[in-house]
Amino acid sequence: MRYGGRLAVDDLTFTVEPGLVTGFLGPNGAGKSTTMRAVLGLEPPSRGEALVNGRPYASIPRPMRSMGALLDAGAVHGGRSAYAHLACLARSNGIGRARVAAVLDQVGLADVAGAKISGFSLGMRQRLGIGTALLGDPGVLMLDEPLNGLDPEGIRWLRDLLRTLANQGRTVLLSSHLMNETALTADHVVVIGQGRLIADTSVTALATHFRGDVLVRASHPERLASVLRAHGAAVTDEDDGALSVRDLDAAGIGALALSAGIALAELTPRGASLEEAFMRLTQDSTEYRTTSMTAGTAAGTGSGTAPGPAARTSSGTAPGSAAGATGAKEAVR
Repeated sequence: MRYGGRLAVDDLTFTVEPGLVTGFLGPNGAGKSTTMRAVLGLEPPSRGEALVNGRPYASIPRPMRSMGALLDAGAVHGGRSAYAHLACLARSNGIGRARVAAVLDQVGLADVAGAKISGFSLGMRQRLGIGTALLGDPGVLMLDEPLNGLDPEGIRWLRDLLRTLANQGRTVLLSSHLMNETALTADHVVVIGQGRLIADTSVTALATHFRGDVLVRASHPERLASVLRAHGAAVTDEDDGALSVRDLDAAGIGALALSAGIALAELTPRGASLEEAFMRLTQDSTEYRTTSMTAGTAAGTGSGTAPGPAARTSSGTAPGSAAGATGAKEAVR
């Protein structure tokens, strides 16, 4: 699938399961927004198809009742009020006015329902866009960067809302560049780079696949640090006197401490954060890359699939049918 003269999505297939919040991740230019537009029929794929509940979005009667989407919160008529904007969409989809009022209350805009959208802040526009997606009470939600412009209270509100919707058995797909928040919100992640699938796995599995560090508390931390460094470990001091150890597993650290006669009070393996896992997974798929000022080399553009078992085992084709009544499948090229 091309965007202009550039191949934006390349043989990408995955299924978004009901009952889960699925994070859609990738570097800038990876093809996330293009894929979402393809699902809505706004960017027809050159090959393959994008299906919602087993059918193209364009063929769904009154589609807002089946799938709600937010692609661009700014794509609204600034001269309309929030109420008028939602009421117009509700009328065209056979949705009653009572639902409009309920949604405005749900997204926290009831008090400004009659105000013109042109006077809304970015966060208020984002809430209105989320309300638009929720208007038809759909079984499938697809949100592109829904956290943009939201304050901390709004971010927490959206996190709780998405978790509630998923717990009701709905399908939720959201893209975000906020990795820490995605880790708190999502159950599953689909990671793409240069338009290709890199990983399709749970958040926990992705984070634990990439080894983090081992937190160590010892009777003689300085002496233990010297022993571990002599065996190739990278050791850094924590603020509270503990050691953060990389490149040696817990068993190896314990064995070296025992042979050195150093007592251990704590030996806790820690998995990589989602952000760390994402950066390592997509290191060869970034569109733009900066280098250290002391590196002496120009920034390059990576290509290909990130190495390692996660990339290999996750890059296969997803099941060939939509999952359940509220499933959503994308297979675009």
